[in-house]
Amino acid sequence: MTYCVGIKLDAGLVFLSDSRTNAGLDAISTFRKMMVYEKPSDRFMVLLSAGNLSISQSVREILQVEKLDNGPDEPPLTIWNAKSMFDAVRVLGSAVRRVYDQDGPSLRAAGIDFNASMIFGGQIAGEAMRLFLVYSAGNFIEATRETCFFQVGESKYGKPVLDRMITPHTPLDEAAKCALVSMDSTLKSNLSVGLPLDLLVYEADRLQSDQMVCIDEHNPYFHMIRNTWGQKLRQVFESIEDPHWESGGTTAYPLVVRSGRFEPMRKITNASEKMI
Repeated sequence: MTYCVGIKLDAGLVFLSDSRTNAGLDAISTFRKMMVYEKPSDRFMVLLSAGNLSISQSVREILQVEKLDNGPDEPPLTIWNAKSMFDAVRVLGSAVRRVYDQDGPSLRAAGIDFNASMIFGGQIAGEAMRLFLVYSAGNFIEATRETCFFQVGESKYGKPVLDRMITPHTPLDEAAKCALVSMDSTLKSNLSVGLPLDLLVYEADRLQSDQMVCIDEHNPYFHMIRNTWGQKLRQVFESIEDPHWESGGTTAYPLVVRSGRFEPMRKITNASEKMI
């Protein structure tokens, strides 16, 4: 399986992916799931992929040469000449559908679903940064200020910390830290997600990034994150008082508050009743 997250902020973009593609008892394999498409001073785009590896690999290869009809008087549209990220993600959607047309029938015949989902984001000169979530059908949605991050793969374990911490105003370094905590929570709970990780931080309007790192088990910062996050969670958990079953007394937060509406349903059998 996979866990990937892309975050769109006022200050820039954050991308993080794991690299595990199989996790059996005696077979663990890895494959990089982050791909950077860059034309210096013109465009910077990042693709994260999850799902069937053969589909993802095919889409990544085709995307570099995929052409989309752009009208009778315009050259074919590619990710390298698209004037907006919206047009670039349209090309990506076309690449996904092309792979589906080629491999979909054979996959169905073998009882395999056409399963692929992708996060695609970046910036093209002359427009703002944009971030998209692309589905198996090649259709997509765009991140908004209300929903400023996307996840693909094993998303449920790492989502709570993102929901609580990430807003469009979050600084880039803080968002990168939050993404790593989100990944650590996923690694802790799911064997099918694993190291090494790929982390990329993009600052708005730079059209390049030198903040890219591959993180393995020896990385000192991620090692610190793994140890510290668990310790701090334990400290916060222990600082919350235990439930008190009686109102009043020493607590301002009683667990039981008398209410006629919320009484439990209960069947009481008198001693004189015949037991069946």
